[in-house]
Amino acid sequence: MTRLYTLLLLSALALAEDPADLQIRKANIVSEGTRLSASLYSLKSLGGKKLPSIVMCHGWGGTAAGLRPQAMDFARAGYFVVVFDYRGWGDSDSRLILTKPAPEQRPDHRFTAEVQEVREVVDPIEQTTDLQNVVHWIQDEAQADPARIGLWGSSYSGGHVIYVAARDHRVKALVSQVGAADSRWVVATEQARSETYSAATKRARGEAGYPPQGAKVIGNLRGAPISEKMISYAPVDDAANAPQCAMLFVVAEKEELFDNKDHALKAYSRATGPKKLVTIPGITHYGVYYQAREQATRMEIEWFDEHLKK
Repeated sequence: MTRLYTLLLLSALALAEDPADLQIRKANIVSEGTRLSASLYSLKSLGGKKLPSIVMCHGWGGTAAGLRPQAMDFARAGYFVVVFDYRGWGDSDSRLILTKPAPEQRPDHRFTAEVQEVREVVDPIEQTTDLQNVVHWIQDEAQADPARIGLWGSSYSGGHVIYVAARDHRVKALVSQVGAADSRWVVATEQARSETYSAATKRARGEAGYPPQGAKVIGNLRGAPISEKMISYAPVDDAANAPQCAMLFVVAEKEELFDNKDHALKAYSRATGPKKLVTIPGITHYGVYYQAREQATRMEIEWFDEHLKK
């Protein structure tokens, strides 16, 4: 039996049932009027105690369910862990758009309408807003210590955690794992710029809607990007604006989806607070979820322990 197969089997077993040592419960978080589905993890033996807290964010095309094994690892390390789906993903509700004009008469601003869901699109502004609202929500959660909040983001969310930490100084530590931190590729060339602005114009004029659920525009990644929302989305530039936040950047040596020099390495060089850069040798982007998961998680727990427990 290969090590990769063993890890996949262990992950499947972890998804199958709730372990006896953990309390896992559901919660609803409201972000701009949309319900986000969240799962909360903690050790039963620490029930009733205020714990340092970690908010975990899934990457492009992922869902919260896929982060369950890592969430359990963090919970067993003594953290209160929140894992959530962005709006339109997983078990979360969607942003709704009217399919017909609203009636002229709207008593109490209420009316019955036909609507369409916007599901499984990649909008970094909406997603970072959702993450910010989870940080707001956790402030009043009984088991969370609001003075010790960390963020964990992987892949596309590896940039989101930097973006939010720069705007909410209650975030004291973060992990950006194989993170993409600059979306300005949507206007990086004349052709890309033309396509991005053309799509934006058509949507603004009502001539084009949102991509269908499950669309794959970039390789095999599920979820089409809303490119005009990415024009100025560059967490790599935000890293300098979070001096209160200790940042750990974990990168794959053989990263194939983007150039680390333009993302994690640049963000690391600009970060002004406590920081660390770790390159895991021999793995590609997805290796951090499989053969290098234990190694990455161990380093990440050590980082959070240093900056959220001490």
